[in-house]
Amino acid sequence: MTVRTSGQLDNRGAPPDSPGRPSGPSARRQAWRSRLYRFDVKGSPYLYVLPFFGLFAVFGLFPLIYTAVISTTAWSPRKPGSEDVSVGLDNYGRLLSDENFHNSLLNTFGIGIVSTVPQLLLALAIAHLLNYRLRGRLFLRMGVLVPYITSVAAVALIFNQIFARDFGLLNWFLQPFMDNPLDWRADKWSSWLAVSSMVIWHWTGYNALIYLAAMQTIPYELYESASIDGASRWQQFWHITIPSLRPTIIFTVIVSTIGALQLFAEPFLFDTTRNSNGGPEREFQTVVLYLYQQFWTNGRYGYAAAIAWTLFLITVVIALVNFLLVRRIRSADD
Repeated sequence: MTVRTSGQLDNRGAPPDSPGRPSGPSARRQAWRSRLYRFDVKGSPYLYVLPFFGLFAVFGLFPLIYTAVISTTAWSPRKPGSEDVSVGLDNYGRLLSDENFHNSLLNTFGIGIVSTVPQLLLALAIAHLLNYRLRGRLFLRMGVLVPYITSVAAVALIFNQIFARDFGLLNWFLQPFMDNPLDWRADKWSSWLAVSSMVIWHWTGYNALIYLAAMQTIPYELYESASIDGASRWQQFWHITIPSLRPTIIFTVIVSTIGALQLFAEPFLFDTTRNSNGGPEREFQTVVLYLYQQFWTNGRYGYAAAIAWTLFLITVVIALVNFLLVRRIRSADD
């Protein structure tokens, strides 16, 4: 009888089973659990974000590519077979000489500036007031969000009555100062102010809550120290609040700029011509409204797709400029 000592091989040439290591079915279960754990750590994050990329590919990337393809055609439902007629970059060349497109681009930037700058300044002031310990703060904070959750169509109906030429509320207030009622849709600046007022009323509360949330993260000790040093509330706001809100302000400027470039509902509902002209002489026709007119009213699918892609490229350029400005501001702060 042969006695097998520790470290010797058995008759099959395998080392003896170590007492701390599982064998057989138990070892296979442990290896399977280990592989599942590694997959859960490394692979599950990709599974979590996969639905987003799937939806983006179907509803974002594919329409973007398909629109680019359409923009190189002369497709019109009024001309059967035109979807297969390729015109190359002719649609983009026509945009360079299209006065209506240039006018819509000017209106878009004009309304964007007139609406964005007062909107963000007013939102910043409202957020600063709501940051104080006022009575009914919760009610006031909820109240500033009411315009945002209100339907744009309902807002447009109200503002159409306010800016009506003959029976408008605003003209009634201005009647002692004018000989004739002002036609808000017949002049570029007045129409810009009317459309911008709808945008300001709708989005100011939303931006105010964003600023308010950022103000809540500023340490109170900074204001307390400044108050002890004799700084007034205006000095505290200018030297503490504004620098602390700089990233948030940059974010709202970028988002508001992109939203201004995509402005459609307000000028569309404010227009009474019913043909998407944006006023009798296209006083407030934005790029998206002009795109809608070319696509839906005129049936020029290829040309409308070229307008969409041009607007997309303009938005990308503006976003890159904002990104470079943000980097320069951050580098200056560092």
